[in-house]
Amino acid sequence: MNSVSIPNKLTELLKGNNIQVQLSVPQLVEKVLNRKEGSLTSTGAVCATTGKYTGRSPKDKYIVEEASSKDKVDWGKVNQPISEEAFSNLYDKVINYLQEKDEVFVFKGFAGADKKHRLPIQVINEYAWHNLFAHQLFIRPEAGDLLDHHAEFTVISAPNFKADPAVDGTNSETFIIVSFERRTVLIGGTEYAGEIKKSIFSVMNYLLPENGILPMHCSANVGLEGDVALFFGLSGTGKTTLSADPNRRLIGDDEHGWSPNGVFNIEGGCYAKTIGLTREKEPQIFDAIRFGSVLENVVINSDSRVADYDDNSLTENTRAAYPLQAIDNIVDPSIAGHPNTIVFLTADAFGVLPPIAKLSKEQAMYHFLSGYTSKLAGTERGITSPQATFSTCFGSPFLPLPATEYAEMLGKKIDEHNAKVFLVNTGWTGGEYGVGNRMKLAYTRAMVQSALEGELNSVETIKDEIFGLEIPLHVPGVPDEVLQPSKTWANEAVYEAKAKELASQFRENFKKFSNVPAKIEEQGGPVA
Repeated sequence: MNSVSIPNKLTELLKGNNIQVQLSVPQLVEKVLNRKEGSLTSTGAVCATTGKYTGRSPKDKYIVEEASSKDKVDWGKVNQPISEEAFSNLYDKVINYLQEKDEVFVFKGFAGADKKHRLPIQVINEYAWHNLFAHQLFIRPEAGDLLDHHAEFTVISAPNFKADPAVDGTNSETFIIVSFERRTVLIGGTEYAGEIKKSIFSVMNYLLPENGILPMHCSANVGLEGDVALFFGLSGTGKTTLSADPNRRLIGDDEHGWSPNGVFNIEGGCYAKTIGLTREKEPQIFDAIRFGSVLENVVINSDSRVADYDDNSLTENTRAAYPLQAIDNIVDPSIAGHPNTIVFLTADAFGVLPPIAKLSKEQAMYHFLSGYTSKLAGTERGITSPQATFSTCFGSPFLPLPATEYAEMLGKKIDEHNAKVFLVNTGWTGGEYGVGNRMKLAYTRAMVQSALEGELNSVETIKDEIFGLEIPLHVPGVPDEVLQPSKTWANEAVYEAKAKELASQFRENFKKFSNVPAKIEEQGGPVA
């Protein structure tokens, strides 16, 4: 492949008369409305729909197999290889396609709030609303930043360009392709804006470790005394709810880097789920959805233009994108010190994990690699009882490198900065889903607060006989009997059988990590 063909084609595209560079939020909103890409809601937000695809397309995501990446990438179902030739051919087609458009939109900004480690990026969009999304989700340049802005990674998104699998070597009409040598992400065949955000997160997961920085799929906040906390957790575990604390300032809600200097947000905005959203439950998110924000697949009343956040007729995955500055009580810029406390959140529908447990470094690495939560009965066809779900490092779809590299970095940083790690179960107690009850949010908040304030660092514990976890005997504001799962079940033998069933699934899942030091599994995993 001609090594200069891509830069030359990109330069040619960006010099075209149809290019709209760095439009302001009001200008982009005007474009969205004039081009009939979306509508204005009663709060002034823009609302757009994404058609066929209302979520990510993991089976259509690829990494170009290149000399520099061939031996680094963890190839498989998540990181599917595609040839340089296939990428080059698709790239040429997409550039030619965009050159014929009346308007193409370009955003120049950054990924990474820490100026020492930020990645200059540009996002090229067929849609104005996608460019508004990029403007709000990535870090916006300050005055003077554009004078010497040279994009080190480019995202090119052409939703209406569809691949021909027989010709282009893709699985479908949709493609999300990352070329690390060409420093380019190529997206086509999908209107779902989340692909733009997550493609750059995947890029950062590849680039940051080269500089000794751990990329993390987590939320982060900081207390009044500068103490930093990280919250890892999959969907439904309470990550957003528990990290939104009126007594702590938000650093970010989804993507962070842990550098030798501390923690920084990778993004400049939030991409929050809105299904069932109310001001009472999530006041920060609700009030952030105003002029300049983007609603995705939310149903709007045709007359009043009021959003119906309970309507899931388009998808359960309704979203809002808005800048961090739309929220009160944030850290700006989104940079803080080293984490004092790390919380792994799980919603255990088996009802057997303790509501809170202290983790050793080995246990932290084990549970980080496992990334466990549960699917509930009724959430998908055929699921009649809770099912274990494991997402490596709480973000497996976005990890180009072997998972153990991230886990080893986490272990080193825990040691270096003496971070305390806790496993918090926001799921069920007294029985599995359908029998027991969901853990009371008031209890979970009390446990997390005690962990953040250091009250559990030297508290007396008891060792769980099946999972080997150290369970505090007392936590202020929580009944003692709630802390030990076996004591909340009516039948301890039934509890033990269910706990061993989940422990077995942990061990089975961990078999996929072939090169993990033996002591991580021996000292970090279930003991029975």
